[in-house]
Amino acid sequence: MDIIQVKDKQFKLFLSEEQILKEISRVASEINRDFEGKEPLFLSILNGSFMFASDLMKCITIPCKISFVKMASYEGTSSSGTIKEVIGLAESIKDRHVIIVEDIVDTGLTMKQTVEALGSRQPASLSICTLLCKPGKLQVDLDLKYVAKNIPDDFIVGYGLDYDGYGRNTRDIYSIL
Repeated sequence: MDIIQVKDKQFKLFLSEEQILKEISRVASEINRDFEGKEPLFLSILNGSFMFASDLMKCITIPCKISFVKMASYEGTSSSGTIKEVIGLAESIKDRHVIIVEDIVDTGLTMKQTVEALGSRQPASLSICTLLCKPGKLQVDLDLKYVAKNIPDDFIVGYGLDYDGYGRNTRDIYSIL
């Protein structure tokens, strides 16, 4: 579909499932190469990254584990400015290679807090893998090693990304009209 309705807003097709999967395959190949022999722990940030994490893991060929945490910073179509950890990490990451899996890095504030919180748990390394990044919105310096796609500053939904909890269930990504 070229246009979808989510609640009170319309969105147009931005990235097709085919384009998304192509970029995920590329990123997975980079991770497979960079972490060969290291058995990383993928740490998926819920709710938005669940589809990305699922498709990414299907392309990962090295031994690894995955776990989940939930952080929230959005209300409606803009960042709330408040970052809240809802579900924490239960297992130790000390001396583990951790790859944070995120749906989108916008201002970078949520990711900065996540990196700081995880860094205090003494991992062997921390890497960031994001499906999408809005470089024009970044407010903090982050080492974004694995980025599937840089995008402009448009509000988007689909493929796990939401508008007030709705719109996550599409195969494609849509931008607001």
